[in-house]
Amino acid sequence: MPKLLYQGHGSYRLTSEDGRVIYVDPYVGEGYDVPADLILVSHQHHDHNKIELCAQKPSCRVISNAEALAGGVHNNFDVDEILIEAVEAKNLMHNPKECVGFIITIDGVKLYASGDTSKTAQMETFAERGLDYAILCGDGIFNMGLKEAAECAHIIGAKHNIIIHLAPKALFDRKKADKWKAPNKIVIEPGQEIELVAG
Repeated sequence: MPKLLYQGHGSYRLTSEDGRVIYVDPYVGEGYDVPADLILVSHQHHDHNKIELCAQKPSCRVISNAEALAGGVHNNFDVDEILIEAVEAKNLMHNPKECVGFIITIDGVKLYASGDTSKTAQMETFAERGLDYAILCGDGIFNMGLKEAAECAHIIGAKHNIIIHLAPKALFDRKKADKWKAPNKIVIEPGQEIELVAG
């Protein structure tokens, strides 16, 4: 099974069954020493784009919001059978033409990585995708807060929901995570790694 290591704030590392490594929105925490095959950057705010933290294989590919939105559309990528689909993201400070979320398919597990966002119209289409995990932000400053993130979890209909990006300048806020009223919630602390299950 693939694994997810939560590093803190909006940062996490995915590892496939055969050992390929994806970093999503690198910024803080530990665990950047395993060389990356792929790095995903949802937008160019400083707390999401520290790709220099990541050890990288010579063949490492970086897909940032610029590549994801090339040509003015949300693009799809197949990186050695790891599928990456750029999707809408926006909030009070984020222009939807400059930021994205991602739907990642790895070893049959379908995972929504929200990046920084509030509710989007495209989320209404996600339930039909049969997502296994939705990883949602919830700080409530410029992004959606806990109530809206719970509403999005219901709309998206993923089998498991994970809340991150809860407090500026902090790895995590356990009290806020515990208050989140989303279905099938999983609370992951920074430094904790879980196995991801498809279906």
